[in-house]
Amino acid sequence: MPDILTAYAERQPDKLAVVDDRGNGDALRWTYAEFEAQANRAANALISLGAGRGSKVMWCGPNSPQVLAVMGATRKIGAVAVPLNYRFTASEAQYVIGHSDAEIACVDAEYAQLFSGLAGSVGRLGRVVAFGGRPLSGMVGEDVIAEASDQPPAVSDDVVAGATMIYTSGTTGRPKGAVRYGADQATVAGLLSLLGYRPDDIYLTSGPLYHSGPSAFMSASLIFGQTLVLQRKFDPEDWLRLVDEYRVTSTFSAPALIRMVCALPDEVKQRYDRSSMRIMLANAAPWSFALKQRYVADFPPDSLWEMYGSTELGVDCVLEPQDQMRKPGSCGKPAPGVEIVLLDEHGNEVTGTGPEHAGELFVRSRGIFSEYYKQPDSYESARRGDLHTVGDIAYRDEEGYYYICDRKSDMIISGGMNVYPAEVEAALEQHPDIFDVAVFGIPSEEWGEVVHAAVVLRPGATLSERDVASYAREHLASYKVPRSVSFTEELPRTGSGKLLKRQLRAPYWEGRAAQVS
Repeated sequence: MPDILTAYAERQPDKLAVVDDRGNGDALRWTYAEFEAQANRAANALISLGAGRGSKVMWCGPNSPQVLAVMGATRKIGAVAVPLNYRFTASEAQYVIGHSDAEIACVDAEYAQLFSGLAGSVGRLGRVVAFGGRPLSGMVGEDVIAEASDQPPAVSDDVVAGATMIYTSGTTGRPKGAVRYGADQATVAGLLSLLGYRPDDIYLTSGPLYHSGPSAFMSASLIFGQTLVLQRKFDPEDWLRLVDEYRVTSTFSAPALIRMVCALPDEVKQRYDRSSMRIMLANAAPWSFALKQRYVADFPPDSLWEMYGSTELGVDCVLEPQDQMRKPGSCGKPAPGVEIVLLDEHGNEVTGTGPEHAGELFVRSRGIFSEYYKQPDSYESARRGDLHTVGDIAYRDEEGYYYICDRKSDMIISGGMNVYPAEVEAALEQHPDIFDVAVFGIPSEEWGEVVHAAVVLRPGATLSERDVASYAREHLASYKVPRSVSFTEELPRTGSGKLLKRQLRAPYWEGRAAQVS
């Protein structure tokens, strides 16, 4: 089988493949023929630097055509692509570089300092290629790519394309490298058929491509030969500009990004036509019902799809547009080719329906990941035979729709009662003056833990701790109402939009023998 990019370069060489429009009036555009040539140059350059089948090739940088070329290059030569979060601190980056055994790194010059002095001293890293600017001392410039052949790289016929090692976001500790050797074609085809992807769709990258979701659905758009519109770094009004200017029909987004878009003043939103949006894939973290209501007020209601999944297990549940308003809180039914099983703490299957019959959600699918790199114990502890879990607690209703209560590690046990923070957050987000909220447990001598809410208010809004608790009491059982509230300007999140609750919890649990991880 030819590489997917090679096939489209032959079939539709002049079709627009990639647009990098940063709003400065000088957008970069690649046709499929040009995209293929750039990926081939990157592939041949990597081979000249010693990369080959099974090599770990790291890439790091904001969304850009060069990143797409490197991603295509690793696929073409059968290397394992290892994206690095460019928002990492130097110590976080060094951990992933060393743990991954990456031999070559390709980095945007804006973030080259993350790799400064590391070649030959950290892990197996031997060469660093800097693109988009001047390389630092000891690095190779992008001329090594520009001067390479634009013809398909010479590789053996048995090269397996598509291997990735994506480090999980590390919301509860050190990130783990989730390895995936290609994708199950039947599972992918079933999902994309359900979503209704078309060759004439225009896909916009909402969020960084180092995250598994935006990367996976960007790759899915390539399967159909679509046009890819890149946004280097997220800005809500510029995102609307791109949707309007390029008639964007499809994207994948974490809730934090769309929350910022919907929070723009009405006069700003009215400047941009949003009617082209056909498939909005809500994922990366749960979208609250309040956010969904805001989205369907600003965009075509039949465009909103929600998906539940993870880096490790892929897409597991899908909630279709017609169910968004009638099934608040649900993440949908099992995706094509996926079986969901709920297990209790003793490993017995939970067969009842409703919140009182919640269990840990396990997945059986051909689309799950292959291993945690160099961490087999973590892989084994998260499975029961061919069933795998990432630790989420869920229940199903009478119609077979699933509801994620929360991560098992986030559950609050207060006075012997289980409290799921996601439920409390969803209730508080309905308040018109609350922009964002995180709920977690803090220590209590009387109750073991009590519920605490960290709240971000909308600009110009004023609420007291009593106001928040009073509102919660109208919508929640008394034991779920926050006993304390703090106000902050911003909540800590990963690049994919997941809350870093361990950072919020840490000050409250400091110095205690019992910690909530």
